[in-house]
Amino acid sequence: MPPRSRFWSRIALLALGALAIVLVVVLFFAGSPDHLADGTRIDGIDVSGLSAGDAQALLAGRATRLENVPVTFTSGGHTFRLTARELGVQVNWKAAVAAAQREGGGFGIVRGFRRLSLQFFPQNFVPAVEAYKPAVDYELSLIAAAVDTPHREAHLVRRGLHITIAAGLTGRQLDEQAARTEIVHALASFSRAPVTLSARNDAPTVTVQSLTGVQRTASMIISAPITLVAGPTRYRVPRWRLATMLDLTTLRFTAPAADSYFAKLERIVDKAPKDATFAVSSHGIRLVAAEEGTALNVPASADRALAAAKRATNRVATLVVGSQPAARSTAAAKAMGITGIVGSFETEYGGDPNRIHNVELVSHLIDGTLIAPGATFSFNDTTGERSAAKGFLEAPVIVNGELQTGLGGGVCQVSTTVFNAAYEAGLRITARTNHALYISHYPLGRDATVDYPDIDLKFVNDTTHWLLLRTFVNPSSLSVVLYGTPQHRRVVSIAQPLTVVAQPPVQKTVDATLKPGEVVVDDSGVPAQSTSVERKVYSASGTLLSDETWYSSYRAQPKIVRVGPKQPKKKPPATTTTPPTQSPPATTTAPE
Repeated sequence: MPPRSRFWSRIALLALGALAIVLVVVLFFAGSPDHLADGTRIDGIDVSGLSAGDAQALLAGRATRLENVPVTFTSGGHTFRLTARELGVQVNWKAAVAAAQREGGGFGIVRGFRRLSLQFFPQNFVPAVEAYKPAVDYELSLIAAAVDTPHREAHLVRRGLHITIAAGLTGRQLDEQAARTEIVHALASFSRAPVTLSARNDAPTVTVQSLTGVQRTASMIISAPITLVAGPTRYRVPRWRLATMLDLTTLRFTAPAADSYFAKLERIVDKAPKDATFAVSSHGIRLVAAEEGTALNVPASADRALAAAKRATNRVATLVVGSQPAARSTAAAKAMGITGIVGSFETEYGGDPNRIHNVELVSHLIDGTLIAPGATFSFNDTTGERSAAKGFLEAPVIVNGELQTGLGGGVCQVSTTVFNAAYEAGLRITARTNHALYISHYPLGRDATVDYPDIDLKFVNDTTHWLLLRTFVNPSSLSVVLYGTPQHRRVVSIAQPLTVVAQPPVQKTVDATLKPGEVVVDDSGVPAQSTSVERKVYSASGTLLSDETWYSSYRAQPKIVRVGPKQPKKKPPATTTTPPTQSPPATTTAPE
């Protein structure tokens, strides 16, 4: 064999020998597949040579013994002690052991190579960990509440009439995401060493340098008074007021003191608009034109005042004042067609001062009511409840068919007058109720009572123009006038005489001061009566527009009679019986 060939043969033999040695070594380290490889650690615990079950039992046992042992967590000078049981920490030891088995497993030679590698490079397996999220969230919120210190921005500070800059401060905030991981893994581990939770600085975004220009502007604003002009009037705003009005955060006049000042200016400058209305005189009714009002535009005026305050000179600003139109313009009032009288009526009143007060009060409540074409006037809706809170007093009033004293006595005088004004105007009357008792000083069958909220007086404006209801309270009479476009309707009334329906009941009382059989009539009473009124309404051309009849029934008022006591009956004379006279018995002498 040539020398060269012998050389390569020796090399091949050596290689085969080396390979055989390596294979022997590898197979030596392969060990049993049922046990974990040497150099295997799970969560820092050496589990070399243990079976999977033994390793899992070892790890789980240690974890159980530590689940009530707290770990101390610190952050920002605060200390918190938590346990694995409190947060529901669960470690998947089975999966960790399985992962370690796979890392050192495989068939013979492969397993040997893997386990040989673990001899030189030991590996620690970290198990998967879970925790009860609501519990972790709750504890994190408590920790954050204690640890977090918000930053403070640099800001302007006013001391009297001087404005300076206060430096900001860096805050501190818990890094909740990192802290969550740190807490859960610390409680899952076998170490109970203290853990410092992650936190980050919270730096201010506004610095002293960034406020330098703002501070100069603020100082200029309060450096001298300003003057506000509204027409011929000038208002001087001194430095101290400017200082209190200035919001140092926005550098605008929006502080509470500014709101108060401009509200006061509004009360001075604003002028409420006046609606077009109607004035009544002896010559009739005339239209009074509307007047525009004025209103201070506060935001625009505040902006102008601020612009003037930012100037070193010419510190004068004209207030922005706008017009405020009336709700009812002159043209709109003219189109309502209120030019003359449509109907009117007058009643006289008297009685005690309280009743007169009530008549005046309710008259004012309905005075000036405008009724649109086709609309219904409701006495109760217009006046609302007649209560003591509105000023109504106790006065004579008919209650359940009897004259008594009650709140609001006299109101029906006004409702009766309104009813008759609508009656004379020929308007359609849709709700009317007569009094329980007949009242002689009203037109026969044309009285109208009201009682809030059940008994109402209603009529419809069946003209094509608006109606204006006015009341005029004179010393002894009340007039109600309906103004609108005169319709020139002719009203014909046919009233039936009062008819007695039933005689008054008699109420007798015995008066011991009267002689027996004597009778005194204190009140002759009033019988129950009824009547009706027919109203025919004709147009100006003579066309019959309506024919209606109102019926009224009035209760009786009792006849009050006093009678003397009954004469006592005479007693019959007493009868006596005399017994017959008897002779004394005879005396007999015995013989001696």
